[in-house]
Amino acid sequence: MSHFLFLNASTREPGHVGNSETLARQAAAALPAGSAQTWFKLAELELPPFVDLRHTAGSYPPPAGELKTLLDATLAATDLVFVSPVYWFSIPSPAKTYLDHWSAWLRVPGVDFKEQMAGKRLWVIATSGNRERAQPMFDSYRLCAEFLGMQFMPPLWGKGGAPGAVLEDGEALAVAQTYFGEPVPAWNVKD
Repeated sequence: MSHFLFLNASTREPGHVGNSETLARQAAAALPAGSAQTWFKLAELELPPFVDLRHTAGSYPPPAGELKTLLDATLAATDLVFVSPVYWFSIPSPAKTYLDHWSAWLRVPGVDFKEQMAGKRLWVIATSGNRERAQPMFDSYRLCAEFLGMQFMPPLWGKGGAPGAVLEDGEALAVAQTYFGEPVPAWNVKD
C-alpha cells in the first residue's frame, strides 16, 4: 500500500492555507483508493537547528521529540511530497532544516537511512507568484533524491501569490487531478 508523506514547507501564518497547500490538497484528493496520507506543517514542528557533527563526533544520537516523529514518518512513507512554495528561487527554510537533518539521520547507528530511503519517490508541489521556473529549487530536491537513490518525480507547479490565487490556474488544477497517477504534461517538467 502506498503511504504519502506531505511535508508542507510554507511559512504562512498558522491557520492560513497557502497556494502550494491548496494545490497539494487537490492532488491528494485524487490519490488512488487505499493510499495512506500523513501531513506535517514543518514550520509548526519544534525542530532543533541542525548541528554538523560529522567531523567531530562522527555519529549522531537517535532523534527525540518531534524530530523522531518526523524521522519515523519519513521512513514509513513510500512517497515524500514536498509542498513547497518558492521563496527567493529556493527551498523554504522549514524544508531546508528538515533536509539538513537527513545528514544526521545518515549517521544514526542502526537507522540505515540511505538504504531505507532508496526506491521511495520524491514529489514536489510548488507555487510562485509568477511563471518563472525557479529551477534551482527543483534541482536541489532532485539532487537530494538522487543522492539517496530515490526516484525524483516531475514537479507540479502552479501560479501562486496572494492567498487563493492558484484556484485561478486551471492548468495546474487540471494536472493536480491526475498528478499521482498520470505522467505530468511537458509544460510542467524540467526542460
